[in-house]
Amino acid sequence: MRTFDTLADLAACAGQEITLTDWHTVTQDAIDKFADATGDHQWIHVDPERAKAGPFGTTIAHGYLTLSLLAGFFDRSIKVRDVRMGINYGSNKVRFMSPVPVNSRLRVRIELLGTTPIDGGLQLAWRSTIEREGSDKPACVAESLARYYL
Repeated sequence: MRTFDTLADLAACAGQEITLTDWHTVTQDAIDKFADATGDHQWIHVDPERAKAGPFGTTIAHGYLTLSLLAGFFDRSIKVRDVRMGINYGSNKVRFMSPVPVNSRLRVRIELLGTTPIDGGLQLAWRSTIEREGSDKPACVAESLARYYL
């Protein structure tokens, strides 16, 4: 976990890589629960037998499951002590660059692109590169916005 005492300390790191997270395994159980939560039960995600004959030889995670894992990666890897609250403010750009087969291990390279003052806090622009162990191509690259309030 990378900890900053103040939001100003984090803002001073604009343009830098902030952290490289620990690995996280994407299980079939997580894929199935995401399918249940979203109603997306496409066979490539939830039918291991049928997926064996598919293009990847196994089930793959939903792209939006991969993207949604960012919230937990951020929560487990970056902390700002003087912040009252942080919220997701959206995404500027998201690309799913390669599939995430079941039981893949993912980690995220998080870069702070820049900051913008807002009433009561700071808006931060992040680039998150989700890497899959054993692959030289990222699973996902996302530019997202968060708002932190003091």
